[in-house]
Formats: sequence, C-alpha cells, structure tokens
Amino acid sequence: MSTSADEMTKTATPLPIKGLGAIDCDVHPRSPRREDLMPFLDAYWREIFMSRSIDRLELMSYPESTLPYRHADGERVNADAAGMAGAHLDPLGLEAAILNVVSGIHAVYDPYLATALCSATNRWLAEEWLARDKRLRASLLVPFQHPDEAVAEIERHAGDNRFVQVLALAMGEMPLGRRTFWPIYEAAARHGFALAIHAGSTYRHALTQSGFPSFLAEDHIHQAQGFANQVGSLVAEGVFAKFSDLKVVLIESGITWLPGLMWRMSKDWRGARIEVPWVKEMPAKIIRNHFRMTTQPFDGPAKVEEAAKAIAHLNSEEMLLFSTDFPHDHGRDVSYWPENLPQDLAARLVRDNVRETYQRLEIGS
Repeated sequence: MSTSADEMTKTATPLPIKGLGAIDCDVHPRSPRREDLMPFLDAYWREIFMSRSIDRLELMSYPESTLPYRHADGERVNADAAGMAGAHLDPLGLEAAILNVVSGIHAVYDPYLATALCSATNRWLAEEWLARDKRLRASLLVPFQHPDEAVAEIERHAGDNRFVQVLALAMGEMPLGRRTFWPIYEAAARHGFALAIHAGSTYRHALTQSGFPSFLAEDHIHQAQGFANQVGSLVAEGVFAKFSDLKVVLIESGITWLPGLMWRMSKDWRGARIEVPWVKEMPAKIIRNHFRMTTQPFDGPAKVEEAAKAIAHLNSEEMLLFSTDFPHDHGRDVSYWPENLPQDLAARLVRDNVRETYQRLEIGS
C-alpha cells in the first residue's frame, strides 16, 4: 500500500534532537579526584585524604568516565563544563542536562568519610560545573550510610534549585523502602527533590540470589533485578503512602522488566494486602504515579513497532524521560532520536515529562 510506504519513509527519517528543546536526564561528569575535592574539605579531612592516600573512588564494574569527551568529529576536549558544552550541550541544543556522579562514594563503609565525600563532591559540582554553565543541573549526593547527615546535606542545598534530585544506587546494603531511610525521603519531599536510583551496586551483597556472576554481561542483566527489588520495596513499605508527592527516577534501568512486575505485584497484592494495609491502591497504579525511567540505554526491541508495544504495556507514556548517558558509548549517535522509539513521543519525553517530574527544575535560571 502507498500509505505504508509513506509511513516507512517518515519512520526512516532521523529526527535530530537539536531543535526539540530537550532536557537530558542522565549525563555524567568526570569523577572528582583528590585535588578536585581538597578545596572543599576541612583541615581534618585533608589530612585524612593524604595520610590514607585517598584519591579517586570508582565503582570498577562501570566504564571510566574521566576520559576526555569528544566532539562529533572525534577531536578530544577537556572533561570539564566547557568540554561538555562543546561536545554535548551545544550540538544537541539542550535546554538543560542533569549531572549524575556515580562513584565509590556510595560504597564507602565509614559513614563519616562518606559524609565528607558527599559534601565536598556537591560543592565541587556547584562551583566547577553548575556555576560555569547555566544549563547544568545535578543530583545531590547524600550519605545513605548516615541518614541524619544525609538530611543535613539536603537542608544545606535546599535553597539551590540547580540540585533537583537525591541520588542512590539500585543495589545497596538494604532495600530503599526500609524506614531507616525515611528521614531522607521526608526532607527530599519537603523540599521538592526527586529520588533518583541509578544502575550500580555498593557490593554489600552478591548481584544475584545465587552468588556473584563471572562476567559483565551477566552484571548488566541482573541490574534489572536490583531495580525491581527497589520498586517492590518502596511500594510495599508504604513510602508513597507517607510521602505522596515523592517521584522516583530509575536511571539506566531499561523498561521491559517493569510491566511484568506491575502485573504480578498487583495480582499478589490482592491476596496479601492484609500485611500491607497502607498500600491502599493497586501497586501498578502507585508505580505509574510515582516512578519514571530514563530512555538510555533502551532495552526494548529494535523495530519501532515492537518497541511501541513494549511501551504500551506500561500503560503510561508519562513514565519515560529522555536521556543519553553521555559520555558513555552505547553504539549509536545520540544527536538523533533513537530509531526504535516512536517519534510521536519525542516532545513529551524530552520536555513535558521531565518538567512534570522535577519540581525544582528551573530552566533559564
């Protein structure tokens, strides 16, 4: 049919991100090193950093993000705010980009060291990145190892709307719904922060219920289990019954695992809800209201028609947020809309959904 040919031509035409006024919800600055953080530490912690030879903290199962960024033509640029602007913000015409520092800070056992690292990293982000480009926003690092200090860090930055969410990892010491962390959520919700959960582990436990996997390919697959555990925990523990305005953003989670979880949790809730009387609505509805997911890397089918069906299973286009995971390379040109995502979703995903998710997001400020 001629209409099918027209539709195929329309689908095959790449859609540039530039011109959409996009907001990138997952961009990674380089991880700070000792010399970066020293100006933001007091004398005691500067001495500790030197005496213990603390330098850069990395979660070693993930790609090194301190390498210089590259322009589209392959030219190397410095891994700083200006380099990010030239290699990413300007070419894509982004209105804003949210910086996420995923580092070994999340896995530090010492709660006081973790507190110092979070505070110094946030100050470094504010001075060396956010202050140098008005398009940049950031996730706030807080020590989940020390909830009282995490609350204090939220309070210190509550007046700075360049920080739009609080960052956690998908796999930690305990499920995120536990009441141990509720003071963090109370402070976050009161000041309009979202809770971001990024792919990654603190390696307190094996990534699977059968032990540690051998290869990175397995690790990537099992991340979905970590995200599923956190979604189930936050819903079942009653976090959203207590903090009804809290939004949770799942970063680099994929999406294809979630419809099955929503269906199964809603089904089993019907028979087991006497144990969780605070869960007064079907879990699927709670998940749709409170959870959002970033689009890169997208784990859906390669064909746009099949990917559209996978998205339809969520029963909510509002749940997806545009992201690129810059500067990590997933084998595609991020300056164009993903070819397996329906183009009619572009405007909603790159702008509308993002603005609706982040209460603190002020564009052009």
